[in-house]
Parts: sequence; C-alpha cells; structure tokens
Amino acid sequence: MLRVLVIDESRARAAEICAGLALAGHQVAAVLASSSDLSAQIESIRPDVILIETDSPSRDTLENLAVMNAAMPRPVIIFAQEGDEETIRAAVKAGVSTYVVDGLDPGRLKPVIDVAVASFEEHQALRSELAAATKKLSERKLIDRAKGLLMKSRGMDEAEAYAALRKLAMERAKPMAAVAQDLIDMAKYLL
Repeated sequence: MLRVLVIDESRARAAEICAGLALAGHQVAAVLASSSDLSAQIESIRPDVILIETDSPSRDTLENLAVMNAAMPRPVIIFAQEGDEETIRAAVKAGVSTYVVDGLDPGRLKPVIDVAVASFEEHQALRSELAAATKKLSERKLIDRAKGLLMKSRGMDEAEAYAALRKLAMERAKPMAAVAQDLIDMAKYLL
C-alpha cells in the first residue's frame, strides 16, 4: 500500500481521486489545494507518491516539483487536460514520472501509479549509476594528477608512482583518491 499525496484545486475531483485510490488499495496521505511550499509539505507528510490533477501545470508547480525532486525525489503523476509538448517536456525535466493527458479516470489509477513508480525507480537507478561513474572518473583524474606530480618531482615512472600512492593509501588507511588529493594539496605549498 502506497501513501499518496493528492494535489488538486477542485475538492470534488480530489474526492473522486481519493475514492479511486482507496479502490486501488492505496492510502491518501493528504489532500492539498496547491503545490505551494511543496518541499515542506513533502517533508512533513512523507508520501510515497505525489498525484496532481490540473488543467495544465503552472510554472510555479513545475518549479516547486523541481526543487522537491532535487531534495527528496518521489514518483510524481500529473493528470492534465492539456498536453502540449513544451509543457510535457518541462514537467519531465521537473521530475514528473508520468504525465497523463485528458484527465483522470479513477479506474486507471492502479496501473498508472504502477507505471509511475517503475519509471521513477528506473530513473533513480540511472541517476545513481551516473553519480558513481562521475565519482570514479573524478577520483581517477585525481590519482592521475598525483601520479604526474610524483613522476615529475621524484623521477618515477608511472608504475612506480602508482605503487607509491597505493602504499601511502594503505599506510594511512585512506582511499587512494583521498591520498592523491592530499598530495596535490601539499604540492601547491611545496612547488
């Protein structure tokens, strides 16, 4: 059972959504009339999914979603009446997992939520992989710079410089990238 935050300026539509969520086996965490101060609301409510029903998402809504997505990402579903390409792209860029045009059919809630959660999880996995690859590349660059400093200052070849960095990392019980950064920082003062 997922806890769903419902955002809809229409109380009547929000009531229909809540009924559809109950039929789909999900719990309504809260109902809000707007997305203003969304990050604070997410922090206090802690929903699993955010569902927004609107004619067309406003720029403020998309900005609030982007801020929320950077700090506390959640699957976001927007049901809208209008679906121009520019708005859809802006919504996806703001972190929307699923954008459904032509409004909400309460009977379709369960599969739409399932798709949004799966899409969100896949996107988060890709973000994690990208962050890990970026970190490894950054660490590799630090190690290469530190090797270059050792090769230049001590007349070592590449294998000797790498072995010296590795030995220093083991002696200090620190990752090689941290030792490389320390060496680069010290070289600034010594050279």
